[in-house]
Amino acid sequence: MRDFLSKKVVSLKPSGIRKFFDIASEIEGAISLGVGEPDFDTPWHIREEGIYSLERGRTYYTSNSGLKELRIEITKYTERKINVKYDPLSQVLVTVGGSEGIDVALRAMVEEGDEVIITTPCYVSYEPCVILAGGKVKTIPLKNENEFRLTAKELEAAITPKSKILIMNFPNNPTGAIMERKDLEEISKVIIKHDLMVISDEIYSELTYKNEHVSIASLPGMQERTILINGFSKAFSMTGWRLGYAMGPKEIIKEMTKIHQFCIMCAPTTSQYAAVEALKNGDEDVKMMKEAYDERRRYLIHRFKEMGLPLFTPLGAFYVFPDIRKFNMTSEEFCLKLLENEKVVVVPGNAFGESGEGFIRISYAYSIDDLKVALDRLEKFIKKLESH
Repeated sequence: MRDFLSKKVVSLKPSGIRKFFDIASEIEGAISLGVGEPDFDTPWHIREEGIYSLERGRTYYTSNSGLKELRIEITKYTERKINVKYDPLSQVLVTVGGSEGIDVALRAMVEEGDEVIITTPCYVSYEPCVILAGGKVKTIPLKNENEFRLTAKELEAAITPKSKILIMNFPNNPTGAIMERKDLEEISKVIIKHDLMVISDEIYSELTYKNEHVSIASLPGMQERTILINGFSKAFSMTGWRLGYAMGPKEIIKEMTKIHQFCIMCAPTTSQYAAVEALKNGDEDVKMMKEAYDERRRYLIHRFKEMGLPLFTPLGAFYVFPDIRKFNMTSEEFCLKLLENEKVVVVPGNAFGESGEGFIRISYAYSIDDLKVALDRLEKFIKKLESH
């Protein structure tokens, strides 16, 4: 019998995050700081709108692109938040989470052998999506000493004649890094010079602390060469509703919609009605959650300073990315020993690319009480390592 499996798929490495969850699930009393999922319930008025849509019998397909009302609200929200205007009928595609938007954007633009530049450490799905689309991955390892920001010099050095797309994720998962306007202005010059497209994953755009989020799509000459990815999971605590969106040039959105049409049909109808409510009336919910995350962020920064564990100050998302290189252990060894000895789950930095080696990702999308218990255990573990 033939081997029916695709070599391309078989060659993909499973998510490095899942390995630790599988181990942790078998350890009684383990505390997880590994999941990038808000610990808040979806705000009640948003859930209520979803329930109401079901009670009204709204269980049919929507248009492939998504509810017209939702696409209009998305464009209003985008104009209000980042000062960029999109046509709701031709430049917006409602997707099954931001992840689908990234996938279909790559499949719509990548030809076999095209180079896609990815900044690392990065979200775990970028590289597999590039490979599945037939592209070649070119990585730019971001540096701790630069606060994990992408510089124009680094981008220029990575570009080759085959380079076609740059994937960016700021605020960043796993580091919590952000890009300020001056950073984006410098790299946009390089992007325009080399005629690249950008897939800008801005799923954490609402979660910035001290600095307002700036989208690269808002800079001169960049809207027409940017696919903007966003969604409802992080800002509105709607992870299980599986809803995101992509915005960009109508010619590209048209082809992305074609792929979405054949593979998905449409995003969940109930989720779309709930999302309309989120965009119309969810600002106060976002503000409340953001303030809670900021409190946790500041608490973690303080605790790591007390522990003497190097940590650059994260200014976005809900992750910290402490440096554990002084212990002369790999990230994976550190995480396994921490789990075995103190029953705390964190994610090794190399799960997010080779440049994440020597770091660990800790999510603060958990209550202060859980964070205190987990960090007390982490501190105990570190003291043991330092005493040997």
